[in-house]
Amino acid sequence: MSLWTSAEIAAATGGTASLDFAANGVTFDSREVGKGDLFVALKGETTDGHKYLDSASERGAAGAVVGRTTPHPHVLVADTVAALDDLGRAGRARTGATIIGVTGSVGKTGTKEALFAALDRPMPGCAHRSLKSYNNHVGVPLSLARMPRETRFGVFEMGMNHAGELAALTRLVRPHIAIVTAIAPAHTAFFPDEAAIADAKGEIFAGLEPGGTAIIPYDSPHRDRLIGAATPHAARIVTFGLTRGADVQAIETMRTATGGTFVTARLGDEELSYTLAQPGAHWVSNSLAVLAAVQAAGGDLAMAGLALAELGGLPGRGARFAASVDGGEILVIDESYNANPASMRAALAVLAAEPAARKLAVLGEMRELGDKSDAYHADLVEPVLASGAQSVLLVGEAMASLANALEGRIEFVHVADAATARDRLATMLAPGDTVLVKGSNGVGLASVIDALAGGKL
Repeated sequence: MSLWTSAEIAAATGGTASLDFAANGVTFDSREVGKGDLFVALKGETTDGHKYLDSASERGAAGAVVGRTTPHPHVLVADTVAALDDLGRAGRARTGATIIGVTGSVGKTGTKEALFAALDRPMPGCAHRSLKSYNNHVGVPLSLARMPRETRFGVFEMGMNHAGELAALTRLVRPHIAIVTAIAPAHTAFFPDEAAIADAKGEIFAGLEPGGTAIIPYDSPHRDRLIGAATPHAARIVTFGLTRGADVQAIETMRTATGGTFVTARLGDEELSYTLAQPGAHWVSNSLAVLAAVQAAGGDLAMAGLALAELGGLPGRGARFAASVDGGEILVIDESYNANPASMRAALAVLAAEPAARKLAVLGEMRELGDKSDAYHADLVEPVLASGAQSVLLVGEAMASLANALEGRIEFVHVADAATARDRLATMLAPGDTVLVKGSNGVGLASVIDALAGGKL
C-alpha cells in the first residue's frame, strides 16, 4: 500500500492533482529524494524548492507538491508550507497509533531514538519516529506525513527556542503521551530565566489527547511547575528520576565493564533490571523516561530493556569510533551536534569515567546563551578539570571566559574556529588517546569528526 496517492494529497491540502500518482515517502530536501518519493517544494527566505523540481524528478520522485505549475506530476496548492502542515495533520488523523511527543532542553533526540527502539523491538516495523532532529515547524509535519497508516506507535520529537512554538507543534502531533526529558539553560538568549524555559517546554501538555499521560522529570527543580502545566490536560501524571519519590525510579545502578550502566528500576508495582549501553547518569534518567512511556503505551517492558542494551550511540550525540593516527588508533566520543551547559557537563562526566591513559577534549562554544554566556562558559572550569583531560582545545570566541578560568590549571589551546581546531588537533594526537568532541552545532565541529573518521588527522 502506498503512503499517499495524489488524490489523498489533494484532499488533504485542498490542492489539484495534475494526474494520478502514488508516493511511498515524503521529503522537502531534493538531495534526499528517493525513487517513489513525494517532493514538497517549500519556499523560504533563502531558497525555493521549485528550483529543484527537475533534480527531484531525475532522482525518481513520484510527484511534487508545488505552488506553481510544472510539467512533472504534481499537486498544485496555494502555499506549500501550509500544505505540508495539512499533510501532516492528515497523516495524524488517519492513524490509530499511540502517539508520543518528546521535548526537553537536553536528551530529547536520544530519548526519542531509544523509545522508538524499545517500542519497535517486539515487532519490527510497528513503530515510526521523526528522523534526525526534525523537530521544528517543518520537521514535525514532515515526520507526521511520513507515518505509515498502519503504524502502531509514533514517536515525535518537538523542539523550540521561543515561547509559543511548542504550543503550535503539539497541536499538530496531538500526543497520547507527552514527555519532558529535562530542563536546562538552552536558548537563554530568548528567555528571561530557566523557569520561563520550563513554561515553554510545558506547552507540550496542552496538546494531549483526552485521557493522555504526562511524563515529567522528578529530579528537576522545575518539577512542580511542569506538573502545574500538565494538570489541566493530563488524565495521568508520571514522574521519573534517580531519587526516592519518583513513580519510575532507578533503585540501583552499577557501571558495567563496557562503560554502560546496569539498572534496576521500579515502575509502580513492577521492577525491571536491564543493562543500558550508553554511559552516563543522564542516560540512566533518559532510560527511565523511556520505560515510563513504554508502560503508559502498553508496550513490552522486557523487550524495552533488551532494546536499551542494544542501543548504540547516535552520530553527534555520543557515538564512539576508533580513528587511525600515526602509529595506532584513538577512541573518539562524538558529541559534536550541540551543546548547552547541562549537556556539556554530562559529556565531560562521561569522559571522566573513561579508563584512558590520556584524554583530550575539543570543546566548542555554547551558543544562544544571551548575556549570561560568559558566566556559563566560565562555570565549566570544574567539570573540565574533573574530566581528567590532560589537554583541552577550546573553539570559538565565547570560550574566552573558560580559557581565562583554566589559565595555569591545565594545558589548553584556544582557537577561533573549527578549521583551526582541526589543524591543531592533528599535532596533539597520539595512539591510545580518548578524544571528546562537543560544541554547539553552529561551531562546525562535525568537520573535525569527519576528518577523524576519514583518517585525515
